[in-house]
Amino acid sequence: MTHFPLTEHIPSLRRYARALTGDAWAADDLVQDTLERACSRWRLWLAGSDLRAWLFTLMHNIFVNQLRRSLRQAAAGATVNVEDVENELAAPEAGMAQALDLQRCLLRLPEDQRAVLLLVSLEDLSYEEVAKITGVPVGTVMSRLSRARSRLRELMDGPAPVAAGAPAQLRRLK
Repeated sequence: MTHFPLTEHIPSLRRYARALTGDAWAADDLVQDTLERACSRWRLWLAGSDLRAWLFTLMHNIFVNQLRRSLRQAAAGATVNVEDVENELAAPEAGMAQALDLQRCLLRLPEDQRAVLLLVSLEDLSYEEVAKITGVPVGTVMSRLSRARSRLRELMDGPAPVAAGAPAQLRRLK
């Protein structure tokens, strides 16, 4: 029986799952689902290939499937908009404000951009590895990464001030 070093990849899987989901419980569930799938389908992994990339591919696919399922379920039932109940949410601790702002901004990115940004920046994967994990061309990875970085910068910096003499149309866009 061959030994598969899955356990050494759990911390990076948890980190990526936490950034994807924005929730510790959901992240742990995602990691567990990923590890269960890896164990049940270990024969699909090509010996000698990058186990880490294969695990991230599994996680990415599971997350996308869960996201699609939840969108279908939301379309079928009632949902609550967080902005409608934001006054009822507890305020974060003062020291956590910057980290929570980053987390909120990351969650506001489109899922495909967020995934690429996290895999490249947080997990230090190459564009080629990210392309393989997400199933898109390298050029698409680079484009998504560029858009994600720009959008994250905009979200973290807040809305840009509009000059007083700017046309009314431009002021309405901001």
